[in-house]
Amino acid sequence: MHFDLTDLRLFVCTADEGSLTRAAQLQHMSLPAASVRIKSLEGQSGQALFYRQARGVRLTPAGEAFLHHARGVLRQVHQLQTDLQEYEEGLRGHVRLFANTTAVSDFLPEILAPFLAAYPRVNVELKEMASREVGRGVLEGQADLGIVSGPLDIEGLQRVHFSTDHLVLVVPKGHSLAQHKSVPFVETLAHNQVGMHVGSTLNEFLHQVTSDLGETLKLRIQVHSFDVMCRMINAGVGIGIVPASVAQRCQAYLDLDLVSLTDAWSVRKRYILYRDAARLPRYAQMLVEAIAAHYGEVRPTLVPTTQSD
Repeated sequence: MHFDLTDLRLFVCTADEGSLTRAAQLQHMSLPAASVRIKSLEGQSGQALFYRQARGVRLTPAGEAFLHHARGVLRQVHQLQTDLQEYEEGLRGHVRLFANTTAVSDFLPEILAPFLAAYPRVNVELKEMASREVGRGVLEGQADLGIVSGPLDIEGLQRVHFSTDHLVLVVPKGHSLAQHKSVPFVETLAHNQVGMHVGSTLNEFLHQVTSDLGETLKLRIQVHSFDVMCRMINAGVGIGIVPASVAQRCQAYLDLDLVSLTDAWSVRKRYILYRDAARLPRYAQMLVEAIAAHYGEVRPTLVPTTQSD
């Protein structure tokens, strides 16, 4: 059988009204056109769907069965239209988000929780990755969005700068380095260190910086969160390099001192990465806006990643 949605709507309306004339008026078509459509349905089904009476029409047994299925089809079409509209308006969707360690452990929880509460039909798939893997994942389409810190060398992506953080030296109260307002990173290398786990963005970055200096990190222990790092430092295991936002939070309940680093790389810009703004789903755009708004950037502006910082 081949019939369109207009036929089904006309049929259901005719059954509800008990009048083809009234149904034609409600469906904004002429009576002859409506009559042709109903006869076409009956011809395709091989059954009379209505009894024609002097004052209208009523369903035949075959018409009753047809009505049941017609209503079901129209309900499904309506649900399909509603669902697609929700996707278009950003009310339903699935965002794949790759982010570096700092983002996952520091600021994303306080951003994602209210975002997910506000949009209960939007899901977020969050994966922690090193920054270079984040960029590659977005470029290759494995992720819709990526969050990284520091300089970028990934072409073919767009970015939003949404905040700037600093890496600081965290030491236990009374440590000799706490006497200084700021120190170069190289002066920290004589001391035992507490570091992030292998594969984390910060761990790889500091290893590269140390290698460039011709030195090695004296790592006593590597952990999986900045909060645990600060607790280890507080216990006297060693010193460590931590994002200032995390260090300041931990300082509120631990006996820690924070010392600025004089190295230029300690200032770290944070970016949201994605491929094409025009093709980014609305619900992913909403997440970009939520992250930017959290830091006061209500209308984020995209620029190519090839632009210098």
